Amino acid sequence: MVSVKRIKTSATYFLRKEILRRGIDLPYQFEEDNFETTFHFGVFKNRELLCVATFIMNSTETLVGKQYQLRGMATSLTSRGKGFGKLLLSYATKELENRKIEYLWCNARTEAINFYEKNQFQIMGEQFLVEKVGPHYKMFKAIKNENQ
Repeated sequence: MVSVKRIKTSATYFLRKEILRRGIDLPYQFEEDNFETTFHFGVFKNRELLCVATFIMNSTETLVGKQYQLRGMATSLTSRGKGFGKLLLSYATKELENRKIEYLWCNARTEAINFYEKNQFQIMGEQFLVEKVGPHYKMFKAIKNENQ
């Protein structure tokens, strides 16, 4: 059985470190992880955590409106391509709708752009380089609220 649940900050660390920071000496813990407005979701299959993501109240100057930033999204290597990331984003979108958020944005690695585009994200701006990680694009998704 597959489920999405709110998780503690510390539950995100293993996948962040294993998938996003493997061989990279950059922090896998974020300053905003334990802010009151930050939340984390995980996808579980038979109680095994397979996919995580963190949602931080943060704005980019390119968008106007209430925003959250997606950070630290990671899926275990054996679980990729099975819809767990899509499920997590769908679940998180509902949470953001409830919070009356207008946009979700992220700094996407170039190898993840296809995934984000399949989940209604659009590229904004030019490619940029994250030291030790590689090329990225800023991407965003409009959150559909009843009041819009």
